Amino acid sequence: MIRALSFAAAVFSTVAATSLACSDADAPSSPTAAPALKKASTGPILTPQQSGTTNRLQAISPVNERVAWASGVGGTFVVTTDGGNTWHAGVVPGAEALQFRDVEGVSERVAYLMSADTGTASRIYKTEDGGATWTMQFQNHNPRAFYDCFAFWTQKRGVTFSDAVDGVFPAIRTTDGETWQNIGAQMPTAQDGEAAFAASGTCVATQGAKRAWIATGGAAKARILATTDGGDSWTAYDTPITQGTPISGGLSVAFRDPHHGILAGGDLGSDKPPTDNVAVSDDGGATWTLTRPTPFASAVYGLAYVPGFGQRTVVATGPAGAAWSPDEGATWNSLPGVSGFWAAAFAGRDAGWLVGVDGTILKLSF
Repeated sequence: MIRALSFAAAVFSTVAATSLACSDADAPSSPTAAPALKKASTGPILTPQQSGTTNRLQAISPVNERVAWASGVGGTFVVTTDGGNTWHAGVVPGAEALQFRDVEGVSERVAYLMSADTGTASRIYKTEDGGATWTMQFQNHNPRAFYDCFAFWTQKRGVTFSDAVDGVFPAIRTTDGETWQNIGAQMPTAQDGEAAFAASGTCVATQGAKRAWIATGGAAKARILATTDGGDSWTAYDTPITQGTPISGGLSVAFRDPHHGILAGGDLGSDKPPTDNVAVSDDGGATWTLTRPTPFASAVYGLAYVPGFGQRTVVATGPAGAAWSPDEGATWNSLPGVSGFWAAAFAGRDAGWLVGVDGTILKLSF
């Protein structure tokens, strides 16, 4: 959903990454990581890293503690193979005008990119040589479709979600890592205006071999669309997340096991501290209970669990701030001075990243 995110970008046009997330323009020229700036007794160590680009980064996909891929506007991707001490930045040839709102890292050589926009600007690319070359696997030809995010069960099995067109979600799925088939007929009927938000590549989450959840908004009800059979069938569940306008709803969803998950979002048009923007489920997404809202203004763009640091530890971020919770949102701890970040992801408690405006990357270690 590009219009909503463009509106949000205007709202937060004055929000810039702070010294905790320095841009390339003021970063030291040394390729080594900057010194850690904070160490709390229970909170994360925050380490700025140099991405090699000043283009906004909107998605991050760690493969393991050494390898991670990120993507952003201007056809940009970045990859590290040494835990973020150095990042290599590149632009996909022929994709210079695209916004890569999602990325899926498979290995240091294999990754997928998804661009978000209407019509033919929604595409999926794949590299098998570390980003030296890219192959376009999918290009949308429905002028009203808008692909928002994707997620994978394995390196060859994944699902990509699109905003609704005439009551149908033209979602697509791959089972071979090469070709994509439309599974819109298997999806629930869409509400008027129902869509996802291409904020951080986390509007869809996968877990295990066949489970997935998609967060929606933009309609009367913010919903979760869930599958337990790899996308053959889907069920829609209502959520209590802020809803009812074209720029509100669920933006990011994550599950730590088949039953326990967290959903966050809010109102992209608000610059005030949110209410009703975080909910948790303990039954695989069938029911959701509101928990404490995040402490920073406006919506959560991305959130992620921190594996290896307590089952329930979560980090949430948006252009106006970032915070972490040790108990799935029952309590939140702000990350002071951290703003301008759109996405979060973790390979483990010592290897997590926030990515955002001006190519900023911040490593988090708990």
